[in-house]
Amino acid sequence: MRSLSGSLLVAFLSAACFFGPQVFCANAQRHAGPSVMVNDEGVPEFLDSIHVPALQNAPFSAIVHSEWIKPLDGGGTYTTVNQRRIARDSLGRIYEERWSLVPKDGTAQSQMNVIQIANPVERTLYNCFLHPLPRQCSLQKYAETPMAAYHPAVGHSGPLPNGKGFRIHEDLGIRSFEGVDALGTRDTTTYNQGVIGNDTRFSVMREFWFAEKLGIDLQVEISNPLFGKEIFTITDLSAAEPDPALFQLPEGFTVVDQRKPATSSPDQ
Repeated sequence: MRSLSGSLLVAFLSAACFFGPQVFCANAQRHAGPSVMVNDEGVPEFLDSIHVPALQNAPFSAIVHSEWIKPLDGGGTYTTVNQRRIARDSLGRIYEERWSLVPKDGTAQSQMNVIQIANPVERTLYNCFLHPLPRQCSLQKYAETPMAAYHPAVGHSGPLPNGKGFRIHEDLGIRSFEGVDALGTRDTTTYNQGVIGNDTRFSVMREFWFAEKLGIDLQVEISNPLFGKEIFTITDLSAAEPDPALFQLPEGFTVVDQRKPATSSPDQ
């Protein structure tokens, strides 16, 4: 289901979270509400992001452009942006950069703060923090296994459980992004009064343009009155095999293994 359900706040807390100078949640499932928690000017905030599944034999590289338009009290908006590189090779290994959000059209320069390298065959996820020193890579267990095909679950129109509201699903047809066709869908979920302490109805819109050939969304738009509007667009898309060097740990980093050790059996 590519829509928020149940508690909206819980939906933003999927996947493994890492708390440090830059805080984020990595590798969330797309249909559950892919999430990244960023530290924007010292204030931790959640930002959805495009999910890259561990799909094999579908290599690509691209740039993800992110735009977060947040409402201001009393009217108006505040917009922050960044862009980051992502890639996946034929083995299903995934490379992603995390860059800080900065005000749109401002003077502040976005900085890369985390490099993520996932290997679904070895079930490893390295989160390499560029700040602070000494530079370290946190090694976590990667949840996904390699897959031959990826088809995200699609929403449907109808009432939500327990009278919480209703959802309207729309099929938007086909659009081409840099020569790659993508199928568009839109889910608008309306929540009734009192579902999460709200004193009036409100609606959340989630729009996806999914490229089956690559198994990723090429554009995502999420509009939520609690958090504002998030827009993600992929550019510089290439279906060629990415540079193998991307999937090697950056030079000069030490590895801290955060995986839980195997539990000994009672008779050992």
